[in-house]
Amino acid sequence: MGNSPLWKYCTREQCQDFILSLRLIPGGEKMSRKKQLSCLYTLSNRGSRNYRRVTIDKKDGGSRTLLVPCGLLKGVQRNILHHVLDERPVSSCAQAYRKGTDIRGNASCHLGKKLVLKLDISHFFDSILFPRVYGAAFPETLFPPAAAMLLTSLCCCNERLPQGSPASPAISNLVMRPFDIYMDGWCRERGIAYTRYCDDMTFSGDFDAAALCSKVRSYLEAMGFTLNEKKTKLLTGDVRQSVTGIVVNDKLQVSREYRKKLRQEVYYCKKYGIDAHLERVEADTGIRWEKERYICSVQGRLRFVLQVNPQDDEFAGYCREWKELFM
Repeated sequence: MGNSPLWKYCTREQCQDFILSLRLIPGGEKMSRKKQLSCLYTLSNRGSRNYRRVTIDKKDGGSRTLLVPCGLLKGVQRNILHHVLDERPVSSCAQAYRKGTDIRGNASCHLGKKLVLKLDISHFFDSILFPRVYGAAFPETLFPPAAAMLLTSLCCCNERLPQGSPASPAISNLVMRPFDIYMDGWCRERGIAYTRYCDDMTFSGDFDAAALCSKVRSYLEAMGFTLNEKKTKLLTGDVRQSVTGIVVNDKLQVSREYRKKLRQEVYYCKKYGIDAHLERVEADTGIRWEKERYICSVQGRLRFVLQVNPQDDEFAGYCREWKELFM
């Protein structure tokens, strides 16, 4: 409706009314109309000055750089998420950043399949540019153009979708919705299961992996994405098939290595005490844990094992013991 009668006759004041109706500024009801609008436009014009870079370690030994918004912009972006984006439809194939989904649900779709193909999108958030955010998240069929431009500016940094904004995950699902819908239909016709967890795509069934990769690659390239070829993995049934960290060959389970390491940690803490165990960890690895943080970490990992497999009586016992002894 960008060129339709609905927005064609929308006055500047009506557009501003629309923007204010979204209640974007935390505590904005205490501010005048003029001040609210001035605040939003100032934030949208500050660009990268609204963000700070934060580097976090990844499990594979690498690092990831986040662009974390300032407090006020983060509050505005949260309100964009809750007041604007939350109710927008996304594909059921999107298993991350959506209510009622988690890594267990993502993995369960691929349980006991002959082949599991895992593909990864390179630089996922950085590859989502301003025009695609505008068109997918704030289309002119739903928003006056001036409002859509402001919302897009509030959600982008340096013309890209920043990883670190509370609104970015939901926007990424909206951007990927056409791809998800198309690939879901294409795969269903061939008896293939497809899910996407952020930038990790998983396909399972009995299929021609080369043809499937070619189909995915061509569609993603048309959208401005590229596959991370180094992370492409084809897993047959005679090797461990792992999807988002969960083994899916016969039943949903965390890996044997994960269980073994966690079992050992619980044993050492019970036998020698947490303080002595953490001293040994620091001596062996150079990693220094705060006691309370370590206690919560082990408890969280025990709960993760049970989240994946609630019938795991062994780790249910460890979880009870840990809580009784150390929590």
